[in-house]
Amino acid sequence: MALKTFSKVFKNLKPIIGMIHVPALPGTPKNVLKPNAIILSCINEALKLTKAGVDGIMIENMHDVPYLNKKVGPEIIGLLSIIVHEVKKISQLPCGIQILAGANKAALAVAYSGGLDFVRAEGFVFGHLADEGYMDSDAGELLRFRKNIGAEDILIFTDIKKKHSSHAITADTSLLETAKAANYFLSDGVIVTGKATASAANPKELEAVKKEVSIPVLIGSGISEMNLEVYFQYGDGFIVGSSIKYDGNWENDIDPERLQKLVQKAKTLRIKI
Repeated sequence: MALKTFSKVFKNLKPIIGMIHVPALPGTPKNVLKPNAIILSCINEALKLTKAGVDGIMIENMHDVPYLNKKVGPEIIGLLSIIVHEVKKISQLPCGIQILAGANKAALAVAYSGGLDFVRAEGFVFGHLADEGYMDSDAGELLRFRKNIGAEDILIFTDIKKKHSSHAITADTSLLETAKAANYFLSDGVIVTGKATASAANPKELEAVKKEVSIPVLIGSGISEMNLEVYFQYGDGFIVGSSIKYDGNWENDIDPERLQKLVQKAKTLRIKI
């Protein structure tokens, strides 16, 4: 089990975790920038997030389409390790990483090397069919890897019934049962999403999961300044990407005005708790 807890990593209740979508990395089809320019872009986004007062930062290689299934090359791991170290150093905030698609061991290694606090892992319990093909579960392997490299300070937040995926194979296993399995398999927090990027999660499903698991429930898609009040009662944390970007498009840079409105909304709602 992790040596830290959610409440020790995040100082505020119901933290807002802002996304940095790293520009396409070397060797991927959409890459146009040299490493220094990619690092600088991520630092600039981190400064926007820090200035606005977010509670945490998540870094993700979402521009690296099409994704590999659970495998990324040393060129990706190497540059991401530098990026996360710089983001953590400049922000001094709780920081995490996800490496697409399903490269959970690589993410954990990068997080450990870069001094991060958490990772986002997909395919932790129950297999599913993703865009990249079949993705098997890896809870046992991943937690043993964390133990073996001495990374037990790093929390592992796990997607359940992950967006952009088909779950026909596990159609007889509900979202709630999947959450309970992740809880039993020592996840440090479950992430509930809608069906796709920027789509909202189902409030009734969130309420059911929140009642049945003993670990934090994070909402991982579809959160905006406009609907945060509706979802605030259901989530222990909120991972926000699309709605804080210009035009609400995850591919764009962070829009400081949109970001500030969301952060202020969270501060207002916390007062009512």
